[in-house]
Amino acid sequence: MTIKVLKDVIERAETWPDEAQAELAAIALEIDASVREGVYRATREELEGIDRGLKAAREGRFATDAEVEAVFAKHRRG
Repeated sequence: MTIKVLKDVIERAETWPDEAQAELAAIALEIDASVREGVYRATREELEGIDRGLKAAREGRFATDAEVEAVFAKHRRG
């Protein structure tokens, strides 16, 4: 069943905008790397993003519930 679901998603993804296809490909490559190596190694850009997020958390900079909901609402389909 998993293979069929995966094939169906990939087929639908062929109609997605390039940006969405690139995001799916990046995620798939990350999963593939972790399966092959058993250990995920973050890129420098990812580590910098983590550092920025930790710094923001230490400074108490968090999105409000309303801000988070607005982002989800903007990107929700249907």
